[in-house]
Amino acid sequence: MPPIDQITDFQDDLTAIRRDFHAHPEIGFEEHRTSARVAELLESWGVQVTRHVGKTGVVGVLDGTRPGRSIGVRADMDALPMEERTNLPYASQNEGVFHGCGHDGHTTMLLGAARYLAQNRDFAGRAVFIFQPAEEGLGGARAMLADGLFDRFPCDELYGMHNSPYSAHSNLSIRPGKAQAGASFFDIEIIGQGSHGAMPQASRDPVVIGAGLVKEFQGIVARNMDPTHPAVVSVTQFHAGSAYNVIPESAVLRGTFRFFDDADGVLIDTRMRQICAGFALAHEVDIKLDIRNIFSVLSNDPVRVDNLMEVAREIVGDQAQPNAPLTMGSEDMADLLNVVPGAFFNLGHHGDVPLHNPGFIFDDTILPVGASVLARLVERRGAA
Repeated sequence: MPPIDQITDFQDDLTAIRRDFHAHPEIGFEEHRTSARVAELLESWGVQVTRHVGKTGVVGVLDGTRPGRSIGVRADMDALPMEERTNLPYASQNEGVFHGCGHDGHTTMLLGAARYLAQNRDFAGRAVFIFQPAEEGLGGARAMLADGLFDRFPCDELYGMHNSPYSAHSNLSIRPGKAQAGASFFDIEIIGQGSHGAMPQASRDPVVIGAGLVKEFQGIVARNMDPTHPAVVSVTQFHAGSAYNVIPESAVLRGTFRFFDDADGVLIDTRMRQICAGFALAHEVDIKLDIRNIFSVLSNDPVRVDNLMEVAREIVGDQAQPNAPLTMGSEDMADLLNVVPGAFFNLGHHGDVPLHNPGFIFDDTILPVGASVLARLVERRGAA
């Protein structure tokens, strides 16, 4: 059960588009070149385009030849603030910015679906192509919602995808119900009292206090939460000091916590605030804590998962499986799915380097597969 022939016929074009995006990556809310290129391509195929939805987002609308339902299909466009180390001939030309998560592929697959549908228009209803900015923790989905995304472009159902080097080529996996964790980011500044490293009695050492906070935070999941509820608290940064013989005046901790139940997110937030307040009192220091919820829990509508499976098996056969495990990874399409029922799936491809690694390489052979699934969703679900 191969991809759509017509999409396979322009696979070389898709590869060229994807590699152009790859060579010119842009981080969240700075996707000016990317969104302009997306809009230009859509307009060249006869798709009605609206720019600057949620700052740098783009929405394309295409009506079929018959009345029907409105089906939204979404891709993210932003890259990561990290160096690329692939030595590819089309490697990033923007220092410190890299498509290390495959969003260039997501954007290209949705463009492939749009091109096919625009060339044929043999479908019922309306296709809404959503090209979202700033997925990597900057709130692009929420920005589009705040800009009236679904008021301006109503959708009956919504679908999206992520590439996956962790599963076999063309393996399409999804989990009904709760599938990906919600997430918050935190910043902590400990303002103590510095001193000579040989005279610690004259200090209120922010390094020791910070180390204590790291340890206590691990006890939140271990001792405060229901052990049947998956969650994690990770301190990922610890910055303090500049000399061997100076106890610093301050220290900064940063990190994230993940959860699958909103109440658990509130519990972790509350306990972190209590622990910081207690440490500040016990050590006579000032501790500033900032916690920001970034991602909602992603939940796939079970009915739309069934609909997706029916469509996906036309393209990938038995490689479409609704048995994906829970993942602590987060995805801000969750906020869109809180408004419009739908499903978010993973699509496997060749490669053994993980996402967010400086050596990650996207497999271009998966482009017509993903584009075909997205196109078929519009064709089948618009007439449902």
